[in-house]
Amino acid sequence: MAVKDIDLEKKALAKEYKELLKISYQTLSSDDKKLIRKAFNFAVDAHEHQRRISGEAYIFHPIAVAKIIAYEIGLDAISIAAALIHDVVEDNSNYSIQNIKKVFGKNIAKIVDGLTKISNLDKEANTSQQAENYRKMLLTLNEDVRVIIIKIADRLHNMQTLSSMPVEKQIKKASETLYIYAPLAHRIGLYNIKTELEDLGLKYTDPETYDDISKKLIENKKDQDEYIEKFNQAVSKSLNKEKLKYVIKGRSKSIYSIRNKMIKQDVSFEEIYDKFAVRIIYKSNVKNEKFLAWKIYSIVTDHFTPNPIRLRDWISAPKSTGYEALHITVVGPKSKWIEVQIRSERMNEIAEKGYAAHYRYKQKNEKSDDSLDAWINKLQEALENPDTNAVDFVEQFKLNLYAKEIFVFTPQGELKSLPVDATPLDFAFAIHTEVGLKTRGAKVNGKLVPLNRKLKSGDRVEILKSEKIKPSANWMDYATTARARSKIKSTLNTEKKNLAKEGKEKLRRKLKQLRLTLNDRMINELQKFFKLSTSLDLFYRVGINTIDNTMIKKFASSRSNVFISYIKNKISRKPKEKETEKEEITKKYDLLVFGNNEEKLDYTISTCCNSIPGDNVFGFITINDGIKIHKKNCPNALRMQSNYDYRILKAKWIDSTQEEFTVSIDLTGIDKIGLLNNITHVISENMNINIRKLNLETDGGVFKGNIVISVKTNNLVNKVIEKLKKLNGIEKVNRL
Repeated sequence: MAVKDIDLEKKALAKEYKELLKISYQTLSSDDKKLIRKAFNFAVDAHEHQRRISGEAYIFHPIAVAKIIAYEIGLDAISIAAALIHDVVEDNSNYSIQNIKKVFGKNIAKIVDGLTKISNLDKEANTSQQAENYRKMLLTLNEDVRVIIIKIADRLHNMQTLSSMPVEKQIKKASETLYIYAPLAHRIGLYNIKTELEDLGLKYTDPETYDDISKKLIENKKDQDEYIEKFNQAVSKSLNKEKLKYVIKGRSKSIYSIRNKMIKQDVSFEEIYDKFAVRIIYKSNVKNEKFLAWKIYSIVTDHFTPNPIRLRDWISAPKSTGYEALHITVVGPKSKWIEVQIRSERMNEIAEKGYAAHYRYKQKNEKSDDSLDAWINKLQEALENPDTNAVDFVEQFKLNLYAKEIFVFTPQGELKSLPVDATPLDFAFAIHTEVGLKTRGAKVNGKLVPLNRKLKSGDRVEILKSEKIKPSANWMDYATTARARSKIKSTLNTEKKNLAKEGKEKLRRKLKQLRLTLNDRMINELQKFFKLSTSLDLFYRVGINTIDNTMIKKFASSRSNVFISYIKNKISRKPKEKETEKEEITKKYDLLVFGNNEEKLDYTISTCCNSIPGDNVFGFITINDGIKIHKKNCPNALRMQSNYDYRILKAKWIDSTQEEFTVSIDLTGIDKIGLLNNITHVISENMNINIRKLNLETDGGVFKGNIVISVKTNNLVNKVIEKLKKLNGIEKVNRL
């Protein structure tokens, strides 16, 4: 590198260091600054000769992570120092955790050790499930929650600089981010970071949608600013009259959340009414916060009509993440619905900085409640359960992270937070594992209810217990929380293993009578015959007599018949030329190619997303059904790419002239004479496309319909949809 470039890098480093100290959210003492300087110099020396894929000096990455920790998350000097040296041990064989401990002490060494272990998980062999790695990563929460927070900051900077990575790596990292890191950031209360992670994740997993929404938001920015100004003018006079100190801000909804609303509500970008929200942030001491929030609510609703079912009071009952605010939806200027968020400065800091602000205010005001610690303790129990399947756990864990909350009461009047759709059984396990395992019934608001009844906010729940009760398999259908399901599954598995142990010995005796030996090969044959996925299922079914003597004899008989037919087939079968087989495969599967070498392989189209030529797709290697083809925006894509990235195959369509595919399209709109004729005219005559099925139903002047057509490419489907949308009377057109 040229001397000039080295000098420029040194100046940039000096500037970054000064900025790091300047932007720190916490007040730094002279000792804090010395610690940060020491870590900075240590990191510069350790990463001296290392560069990122982009060509940038590697040291700028840990500095960027430290800046996120210092300002956006607002952690202390120990966390900033740990962020600066978080990659030293992993990336440099000359340094060890013992070196870190000797130079910086055990606290920083402990955090760096946790971060190093997480980084090493990514390098483990592909044979281990990625979900298990996530579980191991989450176990570090018990060590020090700052480990996970720094890891989230590390992931944020990696996502901000992801453009220099190969496309396959971009998709893998983005999928992981949406799958686990964004939900974690949400649960810890890092809402700003969660939003940025989601948007960046969408940018690389669905770039077309991201670019489209992003462009439309920029185009709407002027209208948004004008709208907020009108809102401000309407309420500011009344707020000033009450001598309140406040600011009114506008905030666009994230690209990711807008995209989710478009999918969930089945609407276009233009049809979403709450693309942005108004935020009123006011000054107050803790004592008057609630009073002033409701005063501002009263002023806003004096000017604008509120939607009574859209009131969210998270001041009286804060979210389990620590989030506090009053949310109301009103008919604002221009008769448009607008969400108004009312927060004090303290509430706003907690919403933006999460953990750091929560603890800073806790120390100031001696608050005893600590929902984050309670959450970590509950999480730890589930994580350490050896009987929990890692993939099942991560899926359930992710659902619980994002779940909306309800608030219910114990018989003593204590308030408990649970996810939406929680049941009395979830409530029982939330109180204590032993209460859950001994549940025989529940009363809600004094009335006996089924264990699968969905609870509502405000319910008073009483659990009825019995020492004779044991969890049954149908309890898994009643419980929704990770904690409850984990404990139920663990108990059931213990009982199942005991019965399976007895079943194995029973099976061994029965086979011996039939002159067969129970060994690994025999177990595999039995599993295939009875269509069971594990030996545990096989032994368990023998143990409970679901597989009885008659069925075992049938297996022995079929085994003999299979062997005889195999010998006959071996004798009579004529050898096929390899070239003929190859030609047949090539002819049958000439539309898709796989990998960088563009190989032609056997595959089937997955029914969950039904891709056709022209779609962006990938291959997924299944255990029993070969390669399945999924669209890149398939509902299951994130889960597969995050948990089983080593089973993902790069795939693309290369030829679409030999085969036709069926596509199903739904239509809704206002019924009118001649509509059916117009639809068929557009598809069959103008575009020369074959209609395989057409069904229209009308009710009260509104019609719903479904059309199945045969096409060769994705482009044709898009053209059909665009032309149908232009027909007078048609409101919505969606490809299924």
